[in-house]
Amino acid sequence: MIKQLAKCVREYKKPTIITLLFIIGEAVIEIFIPFITANLVNDIKAGAAMKEIVVTGIFLAVLALISLTFGGAAGFSCAKASAGFAKNVRKDVFSKVQTFSFGNIDKFSSSSLVTRLTTDVTNVQMSYMMIIRTAVRSPIMLVFAIIMAYIMGGMLAGTFVVVVPILAVGLFIISRKAMPAFRRVFRKYDRLNESIEENVRAMRVVKGFSREQYEKENFSRAAEDIRKDFTKAERIVALNTPIMQFCVYFNMAFVLLVGSKMIISGKGETIDVGQISAMITYGMQILISLMMLSMIYVIITISAESAKRICEVLSEESDLTDPENAITEVRDGSIEFRNVSFKYSEKAKRFALADIDLKIESGMTVGIIGGTGSSKSTLVQLIPRLYDATEGEVLVGGVNVKEYSLEKLRDSVAMVLQKNVLFSGTIADNLRWGNKDATLEEIQAVCKIAQADEFVQSFPDGYDSMIEQGGTNVSGGQKQRLCIARAMLKKPKILILDDSTSAVDTKTDALIRAGFKTYIPETTKIIIAQRIASVQDSDLIIVLDNGRIADMGTHEELLERSDIYREVYEQQTSGGDDHE
Repeated sequence: MIKQLAKCVREYKKPTIITLLFIIGEAVIEIFIPFITANLVNDIKAGAAMKEIVVTGIFLAVLALISLTFGGAAGFSCAKASAGFAKNVRKDVFSKVQTFSFGNIDKFSSSSLVTRLTTDVTNVQMSYMMIIRTAVRSPIMLVFAIIMAYIMGGMLAGTFVVVVPILAVGLFIISRKAMPAFRRVFRKYDRLNESIEENVRAMRVVKGFSREQYEKENFSRAAEDIRKDFTKAERIVALNTPIMQFCVYFNMAFVLLVGSKMIISGKGETIDVGQISAMITYGMQILISLMMLSMIYVIITISAESAKRICEVLSEESDLTDPENAITEVRDGSIEFRNVSFKYSEKAKRFALADIDLKIESGMTVGIIGGTGSSKSTLVQLIPRLYDATEGEVLVGGVNVKEYSLEKLRDSVAMVLQKNVLFSGTIADNLRWGNKDATLEEIQAVCKIAQADEFVQSFPDGYDSMIEQGGTNVSGGQKQRLCIARAMLKKPKILILDDSTSAVDTKTDALIRAGFKTYIPETTKIIIAQRIASVQDSDLIIVLDNGRIADMGTHEELLERSDIYREVYEQQTSGGDDHE
């Protein structure tokens, strides 16, 4: 896990190393300042000349200024290194997700991925900052402060034999008790984000069913659950302060009482006022170092859970990878399924698709109909390798899809899915997803074919009109037509329309299909639809039933021999009434 995250440091190695050097310099100077101060106090008591006092004072001021400079520089370089590290982690996680197949994505919920890219990365960033700064400074300060305390105080340093174990054991116990609560919190963040995401996406449904109060209660329960765990953890961690204060005051009282007695009884020969002031300072440094180490332990333990969740994503290998010597050119839009069966998981008891044998010539228009759950969408998702066939082969352009470069294969296939997605930006920007170099004339041409130009021109800014996130400022039918135009702009070898004209009227649907024949005649067009009217003029119509091909043929052929097709046709043309 550490090795994997260390790869994300990359170009920020230099500020990381600079931070470590500055921190070491700052710590060493801070250790020697009490030593010099103690000698100065003793010199003053012994009647040192003003010149010597001034020189030592200036030297101390210079050391303090250097220490301050080192500390400030370390803070600057540490911020640069930790923020850069977090940027690289986010980039790597996001890039990794882009390589996932649908099967990989199914393992992680979208809310969980959001939490990993936000909260978890922030925790890891904080931990990295603590490691390269405080985790280096505190041990150095602790070790050298104890050494200097024994050099300066001798027997008086025995106080640390008592307070250091008390503080160390106390902080360790507190940290251990708090950790389970912190670990639970990050798992619950996923559920909280999921509640937010579902509520925002389904806001119209929530309001339509007047379920606002129910959703509020759901969110409140998730938030309350997190609050309880955080409260429990923070209550335990809050015990750090009284333990720390006990150790500080015990150390001060011991040093002052015992030290004063030693000065009086020894007449300043064994220990003097300067050593006592140094002992108090070194005692504070030791205790603060221990306190910081306990904080580091807590933060690192918390972030370890976040780091584990991040590495789960980074370690996930895509089910779909490019083969060696991948083919980078798709000859044409011909498609063939050879005894194909598919199931979503190896543990699944039944196949979603079974025994699919199908051959489609390049340039054909193919319609697919079937009831809900008949795996129509699953069938077409095997073509661009969004999933891989469990058994059998899928060929495009006469070549097994597994032999293609994924990028080149998918670049040859355009899909308009059931859930049409538009992104924030102008209409033109959205359409250029199909062809980033498309001119405005080319954009207008495909929009005319997709029956979208008229409503786009009615907007005040035309093709420069802004689309809100998720396309919420356009209707379902408008969104579908824009997505079809975007796919056409790509001029793919294969165009797949997955129930993508369900929100437009039959006349508009017919005009769009007529436009396909003139604009992309050589493209293989696969149309999944619920309406017979959307597929009846296709070269081939496939009837799916429970993941199997029940029949296939032209509209007339299926009316004659397919009971399923005929029943759907009669229901749609007669309104489902029985006529005897």
